[in-house]
Amino acid sequence: MRSIDGDASRRGSAALTRLLPSSLIRFAPSLLSPVPGATSRITKIATVGLAALVVLAGAPAASAGTAPAHCARLDRVAVPGAERQVKACLDDLTTAGTTVSGHTDPADWAGLHPAGAVNPKGVPGIQVDGYFPDTSTSNTTHGWNHDSQFVLRLPDNWNGGLVVTGTPGNREQYANDFTISDWALAKGYAYAVTDKGNVGVTFYKDGRKPGDAVAEWNDRVTQVAIAAKAVVAQRYGRLPKRTYAAGISNGGYLVRWQLENRAWLYDGGIDWEGTLWRVKGDNLVNYLPPALRAYPAGDTQAMYDAGFARGSEFLWPFHYQYYWDLTQRLYREELDPSFDGDTEAGTPFCSSGTPACDADYDYDAREPYAAVKKIGLTGRIGKPLITIHGTLDTLLPISRSGDVYADMVGEHRPFRYYRITDGTHVDSLYASYPDKLRPLLPCFRSAFETLEGWVERRQSPPPSATLPRPSTGDLPNECRLGV
Repeated sequence: MRSIDGDASRRGSAALTRLLPSSLIRFAPSLLSPVPGATSRITKIATVGLAALVVLAGAPAASAGTAPAHCARLDRVAVPGAERQVKACLDDLTTAGTTVSGHTDPADWAGLHPAGAVNPKGVPGIQVDGYFPDTSTSNTTHGWNHDSQFVLRLPDNWNGGLVVTGTPGNREQYANDFTISDWALAKGYAYAVTDKGNVGVTFYKDGRKPGDAVAEWNDRVTQVAIAAKAVVAQRYGRLPKRTYAAGISNGGYLVRWQLENRAWLYDGGIDWEGTLWRVKGDNLVNYLPPALRAYPAGDTQAMYDAGFARGSEFLWPFHYQYYWDLTQRLYREELDPSFDGDTEAGTPFCSSGTPACDADYDYDAREPYAAVKKIGLTGRIGKPLITIHGTLDTLLPISRSGDVYADMVGEHRPFRYYRITDGTHVDSLYASYPDKLRPLLPCFRSAFETLEGWVERRQSPPPSATLPRPSTGDLPNECRLGV
């Protein structure tokens, strides 16, 4: 790995003022100051990455929209702060090519897109796989046994933009390859993703105190965004003109947090059914326990009272078996590990009344507020944000999640909210219920293009609305906002 010397990291705001675009000059002091709440390790890496921007921003610029030599400047690509990186020149950066070449893992993105979805292919360019310094080892991809793994993709035909994302759930770094990366690359965007610093069903073991593992997710997204901007400058000779954050579920939460806390890094974001965390009020661990009590008892009214939508009943068995119990136990363990004493992540599918059963967890009685404060959202976004959320989401019920966050943002910030009738949390369920569900993937892509128009051409997006389910059409591939 080519290193960035110590002198570069000390050039400071004056150098940034000289070399950064005018739109970023006013942020120069904060760009080189420590990130509040971040570990010193991540702050150091972020500073080194920003120093790389200072060094590289003045390099001769390549013209966006042109088609340079295949994998041009590959030798210049060196991810600032990375402990390990492996570069590859590929004929196709999309999943059509990387599945064959071994530069993705289909298991990571399985189950996240609808049957029948058509993706672009044939995007040549550079891929960089690697990891930043980290002490946790839950990510076994490539046999590295090292967390904070990332992927950067740099198409030959660059449009001048960058898309930054973190993974949904507790998946590894290839999880967004089909849903976000393929499409963004085909539009000409460079693409950057992080595994968030910990993965898998024992992610809560990372960190020293409750809430640390999830808090690290936000730091790692900031880190990869900064590093990716530097690498874009290396590859194309200039910084990205536009940077967008995008994500699904936990990845949508990350978009919200970034636009609330690191808005200077981005021009806007797309939040696809983001998880809601707040100290007081709605969050996962105060509406899942009632569901874990009500569903086995057959108490339909109690399910409605917990926020689960009428009409979603056919989805309850699947979510009880695969999502509600596991999700409650894992995140409660992350935020309130002392609830069940020495037991780790509770007792699966315990009956209400069993000692230390997560079905009886009472968030407000337990008050794990200090842990949640580390990760909580405020709604105070600093850049345009579009949120989409399905009305039949049965993991993050819309009335307890998307609707609530929309109220938190309010009417006076740059925000649009599209409620997708009959959308649910996992698009793969559309194959089982094509007459009852609507995929969100095409609505995400439509929202992204709407965001481009909003940010780049000052085109006002359609008003926030609940979008009806079309009676005909190619639902896995078509969605119009505001209709």
